Amino acid sequence: MFTGAAVLLGVSAGQAQAAEVSYATKCVPPSGIGLPDVNGTTKVDITAPATAEVGDTVDIVWKFTQAASKNPDIIDLPANSVQPSGTLKAAGAQSADIAMQGPRENPAIPKGGAMTLSDMKGTLKLTAAGQVTLTPDAYVVNALSTDTKCAPTEAVQPAVTITVTAGGGGSGSGSGSPSTSTSPDPSQSQSQSQSPSPSTSTSGTPGTSPSASATGGGGGQTDFTGKVVDIPYTCASPIGEKKATSPIQINAKKNGGSYDLTVQFKKSVMDSPIDIPAGKVKPTMQIVLGGADTGSVTVEGPLNAATIPQGTPIEIPDLKGVYKPGATGDSTLSPGVLTIEAMGTKTVCTPDSTAVSLTLNTAEQASGASGGSGSSSSSGGAASTSGGLAETGSGDHGALKALGLVAGTAILLGGAVFTFMPGRRTR
Repeated sequence: MFTGAAVLLGVSAGQAQAAEVSYATKCVPPSGIGLPDVNGTTKVDITAPATAEVGDTVDIVWKFTQAASKNPDIIDLPANSVQPSGTLKAAGAQSADIAMQGPRENPAIPKGGAMTLSDMKGTLKLTAAGQVTLTPDAYVVNALSTDTKCAPTEAVQPAVTITVTAGGGGSGSGSGSPSTSTSPDPSQSQSQSQSPSPSTSTSGTPGTSPSASATGGGGGQTDFTGKVVDIPYTCASPIGEKKATSPIQINAKKNGGSYDLTVQFKKSVMDSPIDIPAGKVKPTMQIVLGGADTGSVTVEGPLNAATIPQGTPIEIPDLKGVYKPGATGDSTLSPGVLTIEAMGTKTVCTPDSTAVSLTLNTAEQASGASGGSGSSSSSGGAASTSGGLAETGSGDHGALKALGLVAGTAILLGGAVFTFMPGRRTR
């Protein structure tokens, strides 16, 4: 049977063979989106040697000729933003789960275009003589730290068979690892080219407010340095909610009867998984007033002036604004709602609890903060989300919506997301 198959495939002993297999597939979107599963068809070519000897380590290639979903008519996907990984089943003379992974390489995928996934590769060390079949199994599509998990919904036929003969245990036809490559749980992200998930600040305890704050405003002092406070945030976006804690400091410089404010994020908690063009990220925050004064002050940062290269920290620049006091007395300033706009989308991060960073001894100014007029605002900035969505689905558009942006920056693939709370390196 094998010899006949080899002839049909046009290979001779020791040469590579390739065969396509097709199977029904269910793809599950990231949790928290509340969208239905996607049902489609996966078609792959598996390439492996036709013959080998016991002891050989063979190279195997998994080529997608059709993914189970396509990019809908909603958003263009950027180049090099998608990475596949999966499991190939070896059976027969030996059994193994072979870990397969492709590079994060893809052309720009236009709205409505076919999902283009890179070739996945893996290795298998042959340990027993006989027929070894290779069958594709579950795979994961990772885009910007979010996984779409796809698995067969029917029995999958073997793609190729390797005839293994007893030999001297040479190096074989492949140049890969000297041992069988076993697959991890396919539900785990295989991305190694980016930081897969946001980390939180190690300073402070989320939800607790420091008992002290910087205080100023008396005498001839003009510069006031706030206390660094750890603020736990819940960031809401169309893909659900995520939490992160960021150290934040509010500083002030007296300017007549008003104060020029500067807000600094002290830690970067993520690296950019892709190149982000200049002029695409815009942060804004509401500083909450308390004590003698009421309302809030809007501070904002500039658009990113340069491209943020892949793998480098995403930092929030200094946020600036003007506080015109609306009351006389000790007025407190605390970090409030943070909004990040990027790539036409918006994510809003609301503090789970806040803490006073700076206290100023203020003198009431006409049209000051109390009452919500002037350069300050009485609005605390309720959490809301808006912006472009992307989805993937089969012909019935059983959609996988996803946004790129979780309090930072984002781009999206039907089922993938990126990021979290950007910040600033410790100064």
